[in-house]
Amino acid sequence: MDDLEQAILLASDSPAAASASPAVREEALAFCARARDESPPSSLLRLCLSGLASSPHAHVHFWCLQSLHDALLRRRIALPDDLALLRSSLLSLASASNAASPPFLRNKLAQLVALLLRPDYPRVLISLDDDLLSQDYPRNADETADACRVKDAMRAQCVPQIARHWHDAAATLGAADPPTAAVALDAARRCISWIDVALVANDVFVPLLFDIALSPASAAPLAAAAVGCLSAVAAKRMDARAKVALLRSLLSAQQGLGSPDSGLKMASLVTTYAVEALACYRKLGPSDADGAAALEMLEEVLPAVFSAAESCYEEDVDSGSVLEFLAGYVSTMKAPSEKQLGHLGRILEVVRQQMTYDPVYRVHLDVLDKIGKEEEDMMAEQRKDLVALFRNICRVAPAATQQFIKGLIVTALSSAEATVEDVEVTLTLLYRLGEAVSEEEIRTGSGLLGELVPMLLSARFSCHSHRLVALVYLETVTRYIKFMQENVQYVPHLLAAFLDERGIHHQNSHVSRRAGYLFMKAVKLLKAKLVPYLDTILQSLEDVLGQFTSMDWANKAAKLSSSEDGSQIFEAVGLLIGIEEVSPEKQVQCLTALLNPLCHQIESLVMGAEAQGLEESSPRAISLLQIVVALNMVTKGFNERLVMISRPTIGVMLKKTLDVVLQLLVSFPNVRPLRSKVISFLHRMIEILGISVLPCIPIALRQLLVHNEAKDMVDFLVLLNQIICKFNSSASGILEDVFPTIASRMSVILSQDAFSTGPAGNTEEMRELQELQRTLYTFLHGMVTHDLSAVLLAPTCRQYLETIMQLLLFTSCSHKDILLRKIFVKLIKDWCTTSKADDKLPGFRVFMIEKFATGCCLYSVLEKSFDLRDANTLVVFGEIVMAQKVMYERFGEDFIVNFVAKALPEAHCPPELAEQYYQKLQGNDIKAFRVVVSVMYIKLPFLRLEDVYCGNIFTDYMAAVAKLTVHRMSSDAWNFCKFEVSGGTQGLISDLRNKETAWFDFGSLKQKTALLVTTMCPPSLSLLSYITVRQSACIFGWDGIGKADKRLAWSESPILLVFAKGVAVNRNPC
Repeated sequence: MDDLEQAILLASDSPAAASASPAVREEALAFCARARDESPPSSLLRLCLSGLASSPHAHVHFWCLQSLHDALLRRRIALPDDLALLRSSLLSLASASNAASPPFLRNKLAQLVALLLRPDYPRVLISLDDDLLSQDYPRNADETADACRVKDAMRAQCVPQIARHWHDAAATLGAADPPTAAVALDAARRCISWIDVALVANDVFVPLLFDIALSPASAAPLAAAAVGCLSAVAAKRMDARAKVALLRSLLSAQQGLGSPDSGLKMASLVTTYAVEALACYRKLGPSDADGAAALEMLEEVLPAVFSAAESCYEEDVDSGSVLEFLAGYVSTMKAPSEKQLGHLGRILEVVRQQMTYDPVYRVHLDVLDKIGKEEEDMMAEQRKDLVALFRNICRVAPAATQQFIKGLIVTALSSAEATVEDVEVTLTLLYRLGEAVSEEEIRTGSGLLGELVPMLLSARFSCHSHRLVALVYLETVTRYIKFMQENVQYVPHLLAAFLDERGIHHQNSHVSRRAGYLFMKAVKLLKAKLVPYLDTILQSLEDVLGQFTSMDWANKAAKLSSSEDGSQIFEAVGLLIGIEEVSPEKQVQCLTALLNPLCHQIESLVMGAEAQGLEESSPRAISLLQIVVALNMVTKGFNERLVMISRPTIGVMLKKTLDVVLQLLVSFPNVRPLRSKVISFLHRMIEILGISVLPCIPIALRQLLVHNEAKDMVDFLVLLNQIICKFNSSASGILEDVFPTIASRMSVILSQDAFSTGPAGNTEEMRELQELQRTLYTFLHGMVTHDLSAVLLAPTCRQYLETIMQLLLFTSCSHKDILLRKIFVKLIKDWCTTSKADDKLPGFRVFMIEKFATGCCLYSVLEKSFDLRDANTLVVFGEIVMAQKVMYERFGEDFIVNFVAKALPEAHCPPELAEQYYQKLQGNDIKAFRVVVSVMYIKLPFLRLEDVYCGNIFTDYMAAVAKLTVHRMSSDAWNFCKFEVSGGTQGLISDLRNKETAWFDFGSLKQKTALLVTTMCPPSLSLLSYITVRQSACIFGWDGIGKADKRLAWSESPILLVFAKGVAVNRNPC
């Protein structure tokens, strides 16, 4: 570099060159030229940057800058790394330059920087927008402030010049260099939202943008960029009136903006224009001149919007924005004019088109493979907004909507070439119309529904075999079933739609089974109106009923959801046969024809299975399971009054069927799926056969107790609970028979070691045990409430009595599930109330008074886990209070002697509090009794500690606050809360009383309590006293001590320091 520096100085007009000879200067010039022209670009770059950094001579700096300028101009420096190095070095040099630098150097540096940035323009503006200015990205406060500062500076310094460059780039490079022109317009679009819109929305720029957007010669990216700029102009935020003027100017610049061709070429612009015009109309209103003008401009561009909406499959059309606008436009209509009705017709066509499936997926949707399922899910999601728009149109113009759908149906029926997609969307719209109209309109066939429904029922489309068409057809028919209630002449057409190849006999199994389910719903609704067609229905279904029990259910293709497995056809038939309008003889005939084949199948399969064995997944086991399901479905059409009183012959038939089904339990007790279905059938038979089923039950129950696990026992106990509720005392013999087995089995399955805590307690096995435990408790509760307690005294059950009583006591006192504790507290209370258990169960009175009253009603409530802030715990507390009342009424003085005279003193309850409890126990005011029990449970933990003094003071105060809260500070409440409070709190309670008319000033009360405890508690107050104090506070939801006046000397009392942290910060002191 030293040689080059010397050569530069000799070749320039520096003082060193003045004394040099011409030959030397000539040689220096040649050396400089070789260094500039022959050095590799990267070497030249680093050579020049070194000279700029190290040389003190301005002539050397100028030569280096000029050499870099020439190299850039001739594109010799083109590598990204070299350009990055040059950019960072020049920016550093520009930042370090000062006014003392020679002007020629500053000018040359500016030329070089401009030349360096020129290839990046306008990319640099786009990058600036992405990195700093755009509001499309989340910014923090500092970044937002920086963006505002840069925008303000650019608006003041360079935005007008930049806008001129945008125009020049679009005008001059549109044909010569379309990509560069497109990038320039994209930069303009990004800036329009924060610059003066007049820089773009003027008589020069806007026509140019329209020419580019609509010219066939424009490259697609350039045309899209021009449309983006125009859309940004239309979306510019401003006052509504100014916006109307801006929109008017755009419409004036392009008279054909509302043409369909514009909608295709400038979809985003016409959509944005329509959205903005609608917003102006809503803000200004129809009575305002500008508002009316906005509506006129909106309606002028609507044809283009419709054209854009109908081409939403194009990538440059945002279907979401189009639909949002259309929904907003429809919502503005109240009583549509003729012109608006025409617009609504176009919108309905848009809805139809966008709800139509792509024919590419036709085969996939028919077989419903993975691709078809994905397409169906995507269309269901896409249709949500379209359906909402359709409903709004139905609301605004019901007649026009019905006429539109009628036209679609007529077209689909009249054309043999109607496609699957067109027919499916037509039926879907008719279905959605049924959702939009009222049930009364459907029933009476108002409007065009009287024509549409008959057309639907008789419709046979050329593509009816396709799964999509067949399913939506059946769903639509079901939607309009109530039409047949008033128009019974169409019932045959309805039955044909369900029973022929369009429904249950459709070639697609998904369709046929769905048709069976929908037919069952139709039968439930129409019932008696179908009686004249009973023979026709049974004849049509004969083959289908037989196929159901002979189908290969082991085949995965045959497995469907439980609501569409085909069994609903049996339910439909049962409902029809069970209608009282059917004659008894006809019922017996039909039921015999239905039940006998099924029973014979069971007997045949059982004989074969007994010889060969029966596996759960074997075809024979699955066939048996399906037969039991079919029988269960048939019985849903009958009730106890019909089969046991009106038509006893039917009861005899069902009883024989039950005998056949129960043989499955005897033969195959270990096949759990089959056992589950038999239990379900037995539930149904108990419900409709009543007392006549009792002789069958013991055998069934004994079989159900064979090799059963926790989940099986749940099903068993649910069945037994139904028997108890249905037959009451008549079930005592059955209970005596099975109770010993239940008790012994439960003692093993539900041992206390069986329940884990922590993550191990959240397994499926543990959840099954918990469910079994709840079911057992429900079963025991059912025994008590149905006066079956004497079962426990039976010779076979007596040995389990103590176990059961201990289980009751443990659950009501200690179970971690507070809801189960509630069940058993209520159970024991009801046991006392409704039964003569103390007479029938030896030791029951002693158990209640000495164990339940003391363990559950006293000590369990004093446990810290008994959190009265919990809603469920409060319910249990209410049951415990009521249990004490019941025990007093039932056991009288025995309860008083053992609980009041013995248990309370042992819990350190003072005599005056016990007396207060006794007085309220004898009275009839349950609310007052509950309050005194609450206070007693608050005070007792304090009274069992050494430091009773502070506990009494604080508890007295908290009790007073509680009572005044509960009783709303009435006079009776004030007299009630005066009981034996310690002298230290009399003044505070009196002061509280003085606030009666103003309700509570809790801030003051909290301060005073904190001050009271601070001044009266000894510093050595034990931690146990602290615990009881905070327990008192949390019971009443009082969190004030931690928020008391900061001037209080918290450090003077350790209790208050810990209490403040426990209550005010943690807010979970208990």
